Amino acid sequence: MGHSPLASTRTPPTAALSPSISAVQKRTLIVLLVSQILSGVGLAAGVTVAGLLAGQMLHNTSLSGLPIALLTAGSAGAAVAIGRVSQRLGRRPGLAAGYLTGALGGAGVVVAAALGSPALLFVSLFLYGAGTTSNLQARYAGADLAAPHQRARATSTVIVATTAGGIAGPLLATPAGHLATALHLPELTGLFLLSTVTFTLAALTLLLWLRPDPLVLARTLPAAPDEGASVHSPARPGPGLLVGVVVLAISQLVMVAVMTMTPIHMHAHGFGTAASGLVIALHTGSMYLPSPLAGRLVDRFGATAMSVVTAGTLLAAGVVAALAPGHSFTLITLALVLLGVGWSFGLVTGTAIVTNSTPLATRAKVQGLVDVAIAVAGAVGGLASGILVAITSYPILAVLCAVLAFVAAPVVLVAARKGPAHASPTQSGRKTSETCHAPAAR
Repeated sequence: MGHSPLASTRTPPTAALSPSISAVQKRTLIVLLVSQILSGVGLAAGVTVAGLLAGQMLHNTSLSGLPIALLTAGSAGAAVAIGRVSQRLGRRPGLAAGYLTGALGGAGVVVAAALGSPALLFVSLFLYGAGTTSNLQARYAGADLAAPHQRARATSTVIVATTAGGIAGPLLATPAGHLATALHLPELTGLFLLSTVTFTLAALTLLLWLRPDPLVLARTLPAAPDEGASVHSPARPGPGLLVGVVVLAISQLVMVAVMTMTPIHMHAHGFGTAASGLVIALHTGSMYLPSPLAGRLVDRFGATAMSVVTAGTLLAAGVVAALAPGHSFTLITLALVLLGVGWSFGLVTGTAIVTNSTPLATRAKVQGLVDVAIAVAGAVGGLASGILVAITSYPILAVLCAVLAFVAAPVVLVAARKGPAHASPTQSGRKTSETCHAPAAR
């Protein structure tokens, strides 16, 4: 027949069960979209007011980065747990458990602020991180039933849904604060009240409607060749995995570091909560809205090229943030928008590399561990940013982040050249899929 033995013995899911699997995939994406919109509100709450709330309670702005560090540290622990639960039981129970834990953390933040207890605040923020982890790991569920050459686009479809909630969250800071005040609670707890509700609704959405479970179903189907895994070692991740981790970790660290200190920087220059909330809302929108574009670019040009584009965009964001005068709302906003776009490119690119480098047999577990690296990078960025700005300045922080992004590009290029599979895993997946379908077409 002129095709490889691998192509003749292993058929992609879309080849044999295309109509039914396509319908299930569409339903899966719709359910994930709804849950992402809801959880996006909760995701934005910690970003917008956590640092301000901690600074208010501790009377120390040098520790303003600590809440984000705790939140991301909590998301690291949750990433392992959610990954393992998903590996054993499926995406639905894993993601729902994360959202419910995040809701518990949100409620704890409200209680901590009402009681004036920093210790309870820190514990609650740690738990709150589980909700952000579920929001992030939902992107993997969107790719479980997708063909290899369409995974980046499927992933980006899930990611972009967070836009609505992510933008609404910061913009609701003022009315949510009024609600909290009416309930005789500190004003800054308003968004956490809202996120407790939305995280809970996101969990219920998945528990009720994410059926069949995409990961469980994917395991029952005739499998497509796993691009990054050895044919002789189907449970071992491919060597391209490290490249994906580097792209994801650097994108997260740079984004969290600059984003965390931007509201603090703006408040120090006379801007109010409404202004910083608007900037974070635009930043959040730029994190998720470009995702479909990023998915198409990754599927079209490959992950290596998009890794370089990611580094260049983050570099530009750092330079603009460093040069922007503290009173310039326009330039600060531009810097945060570029920062969000760079993160979006990095998330979609890195996720595509990780997914295509990991066999289905261990995919959820490995993805959970990868998200630990992302969370740790975010924790380092969040904690170090507050200390660095207290010692030096916000522009110095932005410059260092720009340099880090710039240095990451050649590292990825060197790693990619060591193996053809690293350079363009999604293109490899497209070729594999075409090879497998070609005999049937003939």
